[in-house]
Amino acid sequence: MEENLDPSIAALLANITPSDPDDGNSSSDDVIGGIGVKESNFEQMIMEQSAPQKKSGPVPEVDLSIKEFKPIEKVFENESQHYFDDPTYYKTAIAGEGQNSNRLHMVLSKYLSCKDIKDKMVYRQQVTMAYWELVHSMAPKTAGKNFPLPKRMMLRFSVLLPSLFRPEHREFFEKSILENNTNEPVFYMDEWFKYISQGRIKPSTTDEVRQPKKKGEEGAAQEQARLRQLQSKNSGKLQQSENALTMAENQRGMLEAELRSKVDQICEHENLIGMEPHRQPYNDLQKKLFGDITSTLRMLSKNDRELSLALKEFQAAKGAYDAVEEKLAEGPEVTSASSADIDQEYETVRQMAKMTCGRQGNQFPIFTRDFFHCLPQGTGFRENVIKVLAWVESLDPGAFCRIHKNVPNRIVPFVILLPTYGDRGFCWEPFDRYNRVTSRGRIVVPMYPRDLKVAVLTAVADLRWQVAKEKASYYWMEEGLTGQYYEWIDKQKLKGDLKQYFIQDYILWMTKESEGVQRLDKEVRGIFWRNMPFPQELKEDLRKRSLVYDELCKKDMNRAMSDGY
Repeated sequence: MEENLDPSIAALLANITPSDPDDGNSSSDDVIGGIGVKESNFEQMIMEQSAPQKKSGPVPEVDLSIKEFKPIEKVFENESQHYFDDPTYYKTAIAGEGQNSNRLHMVLSKYLSCKDIKDKMVYRQQVTMAYWELVHSMAPKTAGKNFPLPKRMMLRFSVLLPSLFRPEHREFFEKSILENNTNEPVFYMDEWFKYISQGRIKPSTTDEVRQPKKKGEEGAAQEQARLRQLQSKNSGKLQQSENALTMAENQRGMLEAELRSKVDQICEHENLIGMEPHRQPYNDLQKKLFGDITSTLRMLSKNDRELSLALKEFQAAKGAYDAVEEKLAEGPEVTSASSADIDQEYETVRQMAKMTCGRQGNQFPIFTRDFFHCLPQGTGFRENVIKVLAWVESLDPGAFCRIHKNVPNRIVPFVILLPTYGDRGFCWEPFDRYNRVTSRGRIVVPMYPRDLKVAVLTAVADLRWQVAKEKASYYWMEEGLTGQYYEWIDKQKLKGDLKQYFIQDYILWMTKESEGVQRLDKEVRGIFWRNMPFPQELKEDLRKRSLVYDELCKKDMNRAMSDGY
């Protein structure tokens, strides 16, 4: 058979074949899928385990005081870590999953050695099914202390066979940073399953109704889950009330400093020349301060009422939060999600992977040089994605802000990095339905797209649309960003998916209009300018380039002058 194989396939099969010499007596029953792996060796391979790996950093909590992404100091390690040099990498990656390991090994063997195009398509589909079944069995084990590194790399980058790398690809993959040192909620697939399994992140919301558990079955865990849900809701109220209290205290400090400065000016009197130690009476400037001080005192009185109200709300929110915290402490410690939750999350992640590719996209799940065409800076490593998110926020400061009681809260969503050949990201959840104030949303970004910046922009645009739509609620076709955009689409009599039109226009807004290249309709540009404004510095730069932007800046000034009338 090897005489008919393509040289690259033959080399690949040589890398898969174990180093144990064949005794020459093996029958066809001893060979799995045409690859020279003895059945006894494969059973032994199933049981192999690697050394324990270091724990990843904790899941970052929402911190409303953080206003921007920290600069990424480095995207890659200085030296290659040689993750894929282990000769037993493939064995360890596929081992320990029972029939799922055997099934994937067999169909992958047939796929790689097949020459007929039609048969290869059939085997390719079988590889996809078998691979995801293997992922299904691995997902609950990611929380274990001894989860092997090859399995983690398989889930993270879909690297099952290191021989499918090109040398230049292998080099920068081996320099990738394993741990999350950024303190940002951006996770690879293995980390996502790990935190879901540990119960540190809630499972993603789906439209399917979960079956209620039987009485007496995991009752304590069910009660703890209910309390954690209530705690999440109270956490949002606590953070929001504390934020309001802090703002009131800061305003009081500014007013008191202003009052102290004015009183100090009033209390300063110069000597009467020749009549010492007598001093001058109040001058005109000091007399004018009397009225200013009275105004400041009125503002302080108003601030005190607001501060008192904020303090009461904070105390109430803290009391409710502490009460739930005490009940959680009294109950049994639940350190993992239920098997049903993990199974549901696996189905959700698989659906996410399909959505990044689309119906007509390449859904092959294994990393191969035939399909990977990204440059190092265009591959969806965590650090690269954070750099793109920081660029997005630099042009659209409100991209990750949610307004509550006229206060913008910057809340970066969970970002799930999936090792797929898709080209579009999307928003799975705009926020937690039980905590709309301070909970993180969830966006998905494919790691191997044709253009990483566009893939991230589609996800952020989807998040923008869904948050604006939820904010407008029943009036989303009439009010706010979604209402204005819907009215324009309706006037143009355009057919199709409204959100997809918005996403395409948002990409033009961020990539072209931000550079002064006019690609949007005049009315759409005005809608985006008002609802998703660029930073003031960029606005001033754009108005110098074109009268179109100068006119928009003048309208901004007119609105500011007429504000309140």
